[in-house]
Amino acid sequence: MTNLVLSKVVKHYGAVEVVHGIDMEIASGEFCVFVGPSGCGKSTLLRMISGLESITDGDVCIDGEVVNHVPAAQRGLAMVFQSYALYPHMSVRKNLSFGLENLNTPKAEIDKRVTEAARMLQIEDYLDRRPGQLSGGQRQRVAIGRAVVREPKVFLFDEPLSNLDAELRVNMRREIANLHRRLGNTMIYVTHDQVEAMTMADKIAVLRAGKVEQFGTPLDLFNAPKNRFVAGFIGSPAMNFVDGVIADNGVRLSDDTLIALDGPRAGVATGDAVELGVRPRDLVIDQNGVLKMTVAEVEQLGSESYMFGSLGNGQSVTVHQAGQTDTRIGDTIRLSVAPSATYLFRKDNGLACY
Repeated sequence: MTNLVLSKVVKHYGAVEVVHGIDMEIASGEFCVFVGPSGCGKSTLLRMISGLESITDGDVCIDGEVVNHVPAAQRGLAMVFQSYALYPHMSVRKNLSFGLENLNTPKAEIDKRVTEAARMLQIEDYLDRRPGQLSGGQRQRVAIGRAVVREPKVFLFDEPLSNLDAELRVNMRREIANLHRRLGNTMIYVTHDQVEAMTMADKIAVLRAGKVEQFGTPLDLFNAPKNRFVAGFIGSPAMNFVDGVIADNGVRLSDDTLIALDGPRAGVATGDAVELGVRPRDLVIDQNGVLKMTVAEVEQLGSESYMFGSLGNGQSVTVHQAGQTDTRIGDTIRLSVAPSATYLFRKDNGLACY
């Protein structure tokens, strides 16, 4: 089992700093996901851990050893890439064994590891085929198998499912999660898809512009986001945000609607500008509700429904309802929200107020 510690890790490209002093500890056996929008630095951070990118400042420690200047091949890590990076002229068997052969691993040990990995990933029937004869999902299994046979200290995944179709992505993320449970290795996984992050991770690091906005368990991030960015990024569909001002007993919107809170919130006072956050599932259609929404679009998915529209103050909102709905485009509906289901964020800095 292997733990990994990042201490004030910085990355410059010339005069441009793209990773800004990241501190993080990933415990032995954890499945940690780096998530964030494109360009936030998550893949760069992963490549610094792997040794494929140099570190400008700070330290990467694996089991207490600083590995900043240790070559990638000697760090005991294995990386699975978005593009699979298989050798097209080699069979699946040869793709799996090639790295071990270069390390002068005994043939009997190579055969044992290849057989075990192929069985685990259900690719036994494809061992004599070449990558071009495989589907995308099969090629991704081979890429994962190539990492498994190395028996690394840490597995690194760089957006491994982004080239797959939606259904296959769901199946593959289950397989990777099951692989983690079977092997117990430390795994670090990069994605821009917060649904992947929520369903697979023990811990999530939400990154923005080269900084970690919040690091914690999926439910910690969902239930208690530290700021507006995390609140808007974690959760699908995204949280609704409405501008308002703190009043004596709630938040007053620009159209004078008053939304009740479940008590005073730290960090704000009467008259302060805020953003009220409400998840789409917590906006309830209620003929006595204080919010009035004009419906612009309806999505019926059979088991659930989504309604998109705008409030009286012109701000857009999304409503998520279990089951089917009679609501139609152009309807005006009233909505209520329980005070305990509201989130509050300062308008000036985006910090959450609890």
